[in-house]
Amino acid sequence: MAIFTAAQATDGGWTWAQTAALIVPFIALFGAFLTYALNQRAVRKERRAKTFAEALTAVEEYLEMPYRIRRRPKSSSAVRQQLTDEVSGLLARMAFHQAWLQIEASEVAGPYATLVATARAEAGAQMSLAWQQPPITSDGGMNLGVPYPRDRSNAVRATCLEMMRRHL
Repeated sequence: MAIFTAAQATDGGWTWAQTAALIVPFIALFGAFLTYALNQRAVRKERRAKTFAEALTAVEEYLEMPYRIRRRPKSSSAVRQQLTDEVSGLLARMAFHQAWLQIEASEVAGPYATLVATARAEAGAQMSLAWQQPPITSDGGMNLGVPYPRDRSNAVRATCLEMMRRHL
């Protein structure tokens, strides 16, 4: 029967302390890598969600333009110019978001393009009608009573939102 002393164990063999000294840094490195990877994933998801929200906001602002036109103050060339500049700016923002989504999230780009086209058709016709109405001159007139219909845009928006949720 052989009994080894501590001095004999360290002289010729590998010890658990040495094994632990090698394993612990690997575990720490793996933990750091895993934490970094999970944080980066969360940052990408948050960035994508913000991109989606900004894209939807541009469409929503465009859909609100018939109300802004209808509630315009007494008509002047400066007011008309400001409102048409806003419409142009919104069209540019929606085009920007369409291009961005084609690059960043191609699965979402198609449903978003459909939403933009539907909103443009729906709100575009409503804007034309709003321009033909006289400016509102009283506080009581600010409540238009009947909302502009957005059924098609709302339905397409729901489809687009579902695709965005899946992509997140």
